[in-house]
Amino acid sequence: MKINIFSIQKKTNDSYDKLVDEFIKMSKKYADVKDIQIFNNTISKAQSSNNENEAKLSYSQAYEPYLKNGYNIALDVLGKSVDSFELAKILSNHTTYNFFIGGAYGFEKEFLKKCDTTISLSNLTMAHKIAHIVLFEQIFRSLCINNNHPYHKN
Repeated sequence: MKINIFSIQKKTNDSYDKLVDEFIKMSKKYADVKDIQIFNNTISKAQSSNNENEAKLSYSQAYEPYLKNGYNIALDVLGKSVDSFELAKILSNHTTYNFFIGGAYGFEKEFLKKCDTTISLSNLTMAHKIAHIVLFEQIFRSLCINNNHPYHKN
């Protein structure tokens, strides 16, 4: 199984990234998990202009090439609320998954329609890096559920 997590953010080497790397390492025995961070001049310029529509369009343009292969899941505040068992079930039907985390302004409705499903991690608003870590932890937890590993019981 291959799981790609795409996010709109600049690459850093901070403590958040170290946590993500740890979840990727723990997930290796179940899936090939990749952290793909995208931030280009178009996104930077759009976000700096504080133009929500322009920013959302720049995210869509950055992500659309990755919609071709796999089951595509967007994270959105208005997405379906799922628990760990529901996410585990989602991760049991395909061989390639692409998760998309929106930028500061979220997603265009048209991009969301192109995805196979849209989920929400929580009703709470989280900082981008926190949502990123939560997604990686929940993917690892789901893989453990699907493989009868005791991590979920902890």
